[in-house]
Amino acid sequence: MISENRKSKTHIVVLFGGESAEHDVSCVTAAHVLRALDSKKYDIITVGITRTGDWVLVDTNLDNLPDQLTTSGKTTSITQVLQVTNQISNTVVIPLLHGPMGEDGTVQGALELAHVAYVGAGVLGSAIAMDKSIAKQILAANNIAQPKFVTVRDSEDRNVAVDRAITKLGLPVFVKPANMGSSIGVQKAKSRDEIIAALVQAFEYDEWALIEEAITGREIEVAILGNESARASVPGEIIPSHEFYDYEDKYLIDGAKLLIPAPLTAKQTTEVQNLALNIFGVLRSDGMARIDFFYEENGRGFLCNEINTIPGFTPISMYPKLWQASGVSYSELLDQLIDLAIARHAKRRRNTNR
Repeated sequence: MISENRKSKTHIVVLFGGESAEHDVSCVTAAHVLRALDSKKYDIITVGITRTGDWVLVDTNLDNLPDQLTTSGKTTSITQVLQVTNQISNTVVIPLLHGPMGEDGTVQGALELAHVAYVGAGVLGSAIAMDKSIAKQILAANNIAQPKFVTVRDSEDRNVAVDRAITKLGLPVFVKPANMGSSIGVQKAKSRDEIIAALVQAFEYDEWALIEEAITGREIEVAILGNESARASVPGEIIPSHEFYDYEDKYLIDGAKLLIPAPLTAKQTTEVQNLALNIFGVLRSDGMARIDFFYEENGRGFLCNEINTIPGFTPISMYPKLWQASGVSYSELLDQLIDLAIARHAKRRRNTNR
């Protein structure tokens, strides 16, 4: 059972792993966050979620976090974790759960019910951002430029859906699960048959899929930090080593070229930062987010690709790199995120009269 130690230090619960296909990415992220947290400031508890949904209390041996979830970890439960965190007033949970069943508002909802502060977007903001189709519909309603897209459900006739997509988007296109990240399940399709095959793969991860127009443009990313008065980092540019910025390029080979700051004019930099801040607010985000754009030079300009409310925190991840280039170190970034979580939680408690 988790200790109910009540020292003056803030108690941090690092929550990682999860049931989604992004489990491995979450484990890597957690190891680096744990290394950066200052044990002089925080009492740290590490809780992992296995691929099958079991909750496990693990130690601080960062070399084998994934192994501890299946071998040496001590079984706990969401009930035990929430019960103890609820009893310790100065507790903040850092959910490092990428993808469904963690980044999509499910865990955030449990933490809200337990009246526990946590880092990142709330229930609504998390759910919106995770479902790319819903996020895109909200962006469209707010006249925010983005690539054209078609949403497909797995129950829909594939031939009808593909014909509709080709008519609206042309070829080639990108096919992706609506609720997934880290480029998992994303494929570029150059023909009708390839779209159908890509949909089959996308539906292995989610019942909803997106078909998007293929954009010829630069890939620009902006990191956001804050609640109501959020601020934007310097923009960064990604030059993929593959045909597009896929999972291998992001996490395995470090092959992509990252240009930080991005080679943009001062006017372009201000434009994309303001656009990112607008999107952050429109999609009800809090704490942190990384917002990805395509930049069509001599075309439509900046097009919003997507928002990530729990961006990667690995050494080669753009979110911490962008803030480091903006004058905020990795450990300082975590400190600020924890402070933002405490402030947002206090405000929500006031608003609910609790």
